[in-house]
Amino acid sequence: MPASPLRVVIAPDSFKGSLSAADASAAIATGLRRVWNDVDLRLVPLADGGEGTLDAVLSAGGRRCSARVSGAAGTAINAAYGLLAADAAIIETAQVVGLTDASATAHAVEQRSTRGVGELMRRLLDAGIRRIMVGLGGSSTNDGGAGLLAGLGLRLVAADGRSVEPTPAGLAALEAVDVRDLDPRLAQTRITIMSDVTNPLCGEQGATAIFGRQKGVAPEAVTQIDARLAHFAELVEGALGRHAKDSPGAGAAGGLGFALLLLGGELRSGAEVIADLLGLDAALDGADWLITGEGHSDRQTLLGKTPLVAARRAALKGVPATLVSGGIDRNALPGLGEHFAGCHSITFGPATLEECVADASGLLADRAEQLARVFRAAR
Repeated sequence: MPASPLRVVIAPDSFKGSLSAADASAAIATGLRRVWNDVDLRLVPLADGGEGTLDAVLSAGGRRCSARVSGAAGTAINAAYGLLAADAAIIETAQVVGLTDASATAHAVEQRSTRGVGELMRRLLDAGIRRIMVGLGGSSTNDGGAGLLAGLGLRLVAADGRSVEPTPAGLAALEAVDVRDLDPRLAQTRITIMSDVTNPLCGEQGATAIFGRQKGVAPEAVTQIDARLAHFAELVEGALGRHAKDSPGAGAAGGLGFALLLLGGELRSGAEVIADLLGLDAALDGADWLITGEGHSDRQTLLGKTPLVAARRAALKGVPATLVSGGIDRNALPGLGEHFAGCHSITFGPATLEECVADASGLLADRAEQLARVFRAAR
């Protein structure tokens, strides 16, 4: 009786700036097929709530749609989202207020807002959607979720009664909030917040102090913006009679997590949610090997990023997991080595980042081929 073909699960995250998770999976598959003609490959492209989440989720079914909403700088954009069922949808925050939107990030972070995410949620509510998944990674905003709540009907008020813009700059004039027009349908809506960030909204470990710099917050402005978010949080928590400012995940996406938690959202690991949606556990049943990866692996990977989630699930099935990433921080190797049967970068020698990005698919396929040869020899 002929032996069963080798079964390999390929489950990477995207290689940001170069390959989607689906393209990375295909490149790894190309390399493996150079070694095995009859290999049983199970491709499960993953994500963690950030860029690529929408594509990863829709790879398992659903319909890609778009809506005209406000971008981070207030200009109207076409934002993609996914319809998963008659009453369920997914929003990838990066599709609305993403850090890669050069036209929006040309404006100072103090002028950016998450209003468009709230507008998109309201569109979904109008369409009868009552289950909304929101992936929080990759945002360019730091408004504490004030924009999202404004897009859902919250009014921010200055001392003279005029409306205040829901931006870090606008919050300087905030004196009161009016929640009377906040969309009542939110009370009947299940919101799943996908993020691996556990920081609170404010303070030394808060959104502005830890993540503000990468969005453009100047070091000297951190304390001032943090104080504005704290004041906003105090007002809106008092008006709604709920508390979320200090909850884990409130600081995700510049405080967007705070607003969604206030609305009753449930915070979950994005990588875990998507692994469940795409059936990673079922794919691992009877598998011989898992290959996962991401653009760059370091100590952050060990905090619950996609490759770690995939490796842990593989370990529960007795399947060895190998990490293949664009780059790997050598200082993280001891920790990574506890979870992976080998950690490998796709580069073969000195090269610029631009060269690696341009040839990412070929480099990944070549590295997968060489790993397959080692795996075959070991067996």
